Amino acid sequence: MNLATKNIIIQNQTFILTNQRAVFWVKEKALILSDLHIGKTAHFRKNGIAIANHIMKSDLERLSVLIEYFLPEKFIVVGDLLHAGDNSDVDEFCSWKRQYSQISFYLVEGNHDRISKALEEKLCFNYKAEHLEINGIVFLHDFDTAHPKFQITGHIHPGIVLNSAVKNIKLPCFIQTEQQLLLPAFSEFTGLDTKNIPKKGKYFVFTDSEIHEL
Repeated sequence: MNLATKNIIIQNQTFILTNQRAVFWVKEKALILSDLHIGKTAHFRKNGIAIANHIMKSDLERLSVLIEYFLPEKFIVVGDLLHAGDNSDVDEFCSWKRQYSQISFYLVEGNHDRISKALEEKLCFNYKAEHLEINGIVFLHDFDTAHPKFQITGHIHPGIVLNSAVKNIKLPCFIQTEQQLLLPAFSEFTGLDTKNIPKKGKYFVFTDSEIHEL
């Protein structure tokens, strides 16, 4: 796995974007990501669609590399940790997570996070709520136009279309505006939305080896 990074400034603090669909907040030692959709492959298999579970394994392997690289103290998921409640993929995620019990685990609930009390205990959160605020920065799954503070959000799975003479290429991206940092979906098993993204801002498009600002 190639790891490329790019520093940006939010509220006079350094955040490190990565081409592995996550961002690291230096001051808070927090690894931040959105839309893991754990359990999506198992949900498809349960409904008769043959999807290999190596997709989720790959996501967790990338996440392990990021943890080993940044050594975070906090792990913040900005919604849609899960896809369809409890299933065998969730068991695998919990086994993976036990390696990192020293990291505080925060979940900002997304629209897919239907979590029973039993499942909440199984996942061992340090914090679970519809929003989280740390040092004046608010974490929400989806952007709230009525909220006055800077927001870090997910939900949209943002993408950009790059036009060329040969063909158009659709790539995931981060988007930074005056009010928001929109994160890409961490899971590679997601679509990309190129229409419902902020129209003004900085677009950070990434490939397997690079991050480009547009």
